[in-house]
Amino acid sequence: MHNALLDTDSPPKRDWRKTLRYCVRSPLLAWHLVVHLPLLLLIINCGGRSIQLRSGESLAHRGIRAWSAGLMRVFGFRLRRFGEPAPGAVMFVANHLSWLDVELMHSQRMMGFVAKSEISRWPLIGWLARQADTIYHQRGSTESLGAVAQLMVDNLRRGGAVAVFPEGGTSCGSSVRTFHARIFQVALEAQVPVQPVALRYALNGRFNPNLPFLDGESFFVNFVRVLGEPTMDAEVHFLTVQTDFSNGRRKLAESARAEIVLTLEQHEGG
Repeated sequence: MHNALLDTDSPPKRDWRKTLRYCVRSPLLAWHLVVHLPLLLLIINCGGRSIQLRSGESLAHRGIRAWSAGLMRVFGFRLRRFGEPAPGAVMFVANHLSWLDVELMHSQRMMGFVAKSEISRWPLIGWLARQADTIYHQRGSTESLGAVAQLMVDNLRRGGAVAVFPEGGTSCGSSVRTFHARIFQVALEAQVPVQPVALRYALNGRFNPNLPFLDGESFFVNFVRVLGEPTMDAEVHFLTVQTDFSNGRRKLAESARAEIVLTLEQHEGG
C-alpha cells in the first residue's frame, strides 16, 4: 500500500521524445524565421509581385507558398494533397481546426483569406496574412461584414481567389459546425465557382485531437505546444467544384459542408 501511494504521488515522467523534437525543431524554426523570412520579405518588396513565372503565378506568391510549406515541415507535418485546387477566380470554403489551416492551404495555392481581425495582431502569422491579401473582419460588426463581402467580390471579379471558413471560428475537430450561408452570397454575386476543401491532421492515420486550441489556450501557447507534437500528416482535400447556384446560398452552404463531412468520415473510417 505504501509503495502504491508513493507511485501515485510521484511526478510524471518527462517525455524524452518531445524534448528531442523541441531540440531538433527549435533551431529549424529559428533558421526559417531569421534566414528564410527576410528573403521572402526581400522578394515581396523588390518587385516580386510584378514578376510572373511560367505558371502564371507571381514570384511573391510562389515565395509565400514555399515559405508556408516550409513552416509546416518545420513543425513536423507531412503535406498530403488530394485533388487539385481550381484555377482562376474561385471561392474556397474549408472546415477550420487551427491557425495552421491558413499555412496549409497557402502551401498549395495562393488565395486571399477572410479572417478575424485579431489575427492581424498575431506575431508573424498576422504579417504573412497581410502580405497574402487577407481581408480582416471585425466579428459582430454588420458594417464590417458588408465591407468584407464587397472586397471579396471585387477580388474575385479581378480573377483572384478567396478562401473562407464558414463555421465562423475554429472547432475541436470532433464535428464540422454549421456553415453560415451568408458568406456564400459572395460567390453568387461574383458568379464564380465554389470549391469545398476538407482539412485533416492525422496521427497514425487518425485525427489528432491535440492539434486544435484547447479551452482558454492562447495562440502563443498553442504554437509552442504544437511544435512539440509528434510527426503527423497534414491533409488538404480539394473536392468537387460547385457551380449550381439555382437553389440559393443556403443549399450551396449545406452541399459544401456535406461533402467536407463525408470526406472526413471516409478517411476517419466512418
